[in-house]
Amino acid sequence: MRFLVKASWPVEAGNAAAKNGFKAVQSILDDLKPEAVYFYEENGKRTTLLILDIQDTSQIPAIAEPWFLGFNASVEFHPAMVPQDLEKAGPAIEKAVKKYG
Repeated sequence: MRFLVKASWPVEAGNAAAKNGFKAVQSILDDLKPEAVYFYEENGKRTTLLILDIQDTSQIPAIAEPWFLGFNASVEFHPAMVPQDLEKAGPAIEKAVKKYG
């Protein structure tokens, strides 16, 4: 299942990472092999957004711990769909509309 994984790092941890050429970030990305990765600012913190295929919830600690331990980051996991997933969900959506709409 595809997930959006967001890791936001405190300013101090981000500054330390920047001074080290973001080597730890690259190491984490090499291990996780995300479909896509984006870096941006959110609420004044460096933030990373990863698109990952997570097959089992037991994978979550291996994904989150490097961000927790390396950057004291807050980490969020959000299931996400591509258009094909939404198309497959069509019958369930129609059923909900008929029953609750």
